[in-house]
Amino acid sequence: MTDTTTAPPPGAPGDRIIDEPLSEALSRRYLAYALSVITDRALPDVRDGLKPVQRRVLYAMREMRLNPDAAARKCAKVVGEVMGGYHPHGDQSIYDTLVRMAQDFAQRYPLVDGQGNFGNIDGDNPAAMRYTEAKLTEAATLLLDGIDEDAVDFKATYDGQDTEPVVLPTGFPNLLANGATGIAVGMATSIPPHNAAELTDACLALLANPDATTAELMAHVKGPDFPTGGVIVEPAHSLLETYETGRGGVRLRAQWFKEETGRGTYQIVVTQIPYQVKKADLVEQLAELIEAKRVPLLGDVRDESAEDVRLVLEPKSRNVEPEVLMESLFKLSDLENRFSVNLNVLDARGTPGVMGLKAVLQSFLDHRREVLVRRARHRLGKIEARLHILDGLLIAYLNLDEVIRIVRYEDEPKARLIEAFDLSEIQAEAILNTRLRQLARLEEMELRREHAELAEERDGILGMLANDKAQWKLVGEGLKHTLKTIGAETTLGKRRSVFADAPEVDAEAAIEAMIVREPITVILSDRGWIRAAKGRVDDPSELKFKEGDKLSFLVPAETTDKLLIFASDGRFFTLACDKLPSARGHGEPLRLMIDLDDRVGLVDVFVHRPGGKRILASKEGYGFILPEDEAIAFRRAGKQVLNAGAKGALVSLPLGAADQLAVIGDNGKILIFPTAELPEMPRGKGVKLQAYREGGLRDATAFNADEGASWIDPAGRTHGWPEWRDWLGKRAGAGKLAPRGFPASKRFRPKG
Repeated sequence: MTDTTTAPPPGAPGDRIIDEPLSEALSRRYLAYALSVITDRALPDVRDGLKPVQRRVLYAMREMRLNPDAAARKCAKVVGEVMGGYHPHGDQSIYDTLVRMAQDFAQRYPLVDGQGNFGNIDGDNPAAMRYTEAKLTEAATLLLDGIDEDAVDFKATYDGQDTEPVVLPTGFPNLLANGATGIAVGMATSIPPHNAAELTDACLALLANPDATTAELMAHVKGPDFPTGGVIVEPAHSLLETYETGRGGVRLRAQWFKEETGRGTYQIVVTQIPYQVKKADLVEQLAELIEAKRVPLLGDVRDESAEDVRLVLEPKSRNVEPEVLMESLFKLSDLENRFSVNLNVLDARGTPGVMGLKAVLQSFLDHRREVLVRRARHRLGKIEARLHILDGLLIAYLNLDEVIRIVRYEDEPKARLIEAFDLSEIQAEAILNTRLRQLARLEEMELRREHAELAEERDGILGMLANDKAQWKLVGEGLKHTLKTIGAETTLGKRRSVFADAPEVDAEAAIEAMIVREPITVILSDRGWIRAAKGRVDDPSELKFKEGDKLSFLVPAETTDKLLIFASDGRFFTLACDKLPSARGHGEPLRLMIDLDDRVGLVDVFVHRPGGKRILASKEGYGFILPEDEAIAFRRAGKQVLNAGAKGALVSLPLGAADQLAVIGDNGKILIFPTAELPEMPRGKGVKLQAYREGGLRDATAFNADEGASWIDPAGRTHGWPEWRDWLGKRAGAGKLAPRGFPASKRFRPKG
């Protein structure tokens, strides 16, 4: 018996096994996924400014004849058409796209005319698609104009049963007019909306002068124009750099005015909020700031909006300047935000890249020229076909008797006409389809007139196709025609965002002015509990602490002061003294107020003095002079100032009038050198203070040479040091052993 092995049938599981390295398989598939996201989902086309799903929604609505003058249809019907014919993805993503194109607070020039609940600026969701209706807007018809005239390329749909446009004809610069946002794989795009009339003027200026610079174009396009209005406070030079490079940002503030309420009081009314800020979230944010007492100048906030935005802000006192109040709110809330600009788009070849303003406008103009030429050629083909038929009909009129005879008596009149008069099949068919009443003399004259007009139009098109200047001129005329719909004088085209310079207002000084200035004493325990007692604490022994805890720092201050905390990891933390917990109890844990790890100790706690300077040093023996103003940072994470190294920070000394620095190492050697040898730095490691074979810095003290040096023993007694000059040397030297009688702790003063 013979043993035979049969091969698996085609299509069996064994045939689907691919033997290849996993890394290659993953990289190839991930690259395909990344390219799909970039080209088919996230980035808009520079020519029409649309993503594929937006383009498909508009094209499907046009195919459904949902024109501006037609009746609206249910959005569920539109979504079904798009999903079934062009976009085989989730219906919710299609509906979200349709809704966004209908929201006048999201789109500068809405492309969909929505009827029903399409959401609002508060962030409320739209109604379900079965309840809402939609049709195209006039702006959308400008994007679609000429699509049936071979103006753009078409490609097969996902199932191959139909075709869809690769790009729309686009009558105005929609990419910049409506903007776009998207996140792809490894790249993103963020394009703010602009005023279409200004963009059109810039395009016309570019047509008149192709060598125009970005600065010259910005004479027309001064900056973005957001649907929700607002005040743009970005400097002109910054906007110029953004439009030059395609990357940057735009600072946008709320629009507000002061409203008198009688008896010397007033309130602030906000009428426009920044783009993409939800009004309800903004009101909640302001309320939280009031509750957290982070805006001492603001008393209350109310939302009195109806169809228009109206947020009412009440100051804490009528003595508060409205500009000062608003500046403090701009810093702490979304009443001011920064819109990131990243003009990352797909060019005409589908390649992603960042473009500047001029490149974007030039790409749009190149597309409009191509659309113009293609439409002209399409029209030329129609004219040629009609002239061909008219030529045949005129031949028939010149030989009318013979034509009638052939039609009446010949068995195959079509073939006989072609043979007798050298006609094409199309011309013969047209003659045979001519009715008797069209054989009148007037009809012949009408045919000759039509032939002459079409011939003249054909010659004009041929002349235009052979002349680049004529083509660009027609592009410009087409852009001027769009201004009837989106011009600056129309309701839709009027600029909404305005430009202004941010006023120079010291909001922090004004807030401090509202705080009652009172003396306090800051008490910080060894375990990190902080509190502020009113007045001065003369006898620290009377202070009470939790069991096992004790006093670590006692700092006299005032409620208007800022408290600086220097940690052993080289960070500074800032606390407002008026925000410290009261001393009625044991206070609150400091580590709940700042992000400080339990393993990190505290080196110093002191009151900030504007313009003051301090000497900082690490255990490794490096240090520098720090301007105190550089240490201020109200972040929970603090501000990294000293690169303390593995051993940590050790010294924080007020410089004051001191001109000498004395340092002592673990080896007991002291070195004194002028403080002028220390660099002044905002942050860093510093320079070497003293050389050690082993160990590190133990302590340091700063003093004035005229007053002399001293130290304090563990009992609290001060000892003069008249011979301190014997220890003078160069910075980074080894120094000499401490004098007789110096504390065994090797410190200039007791620790703590």
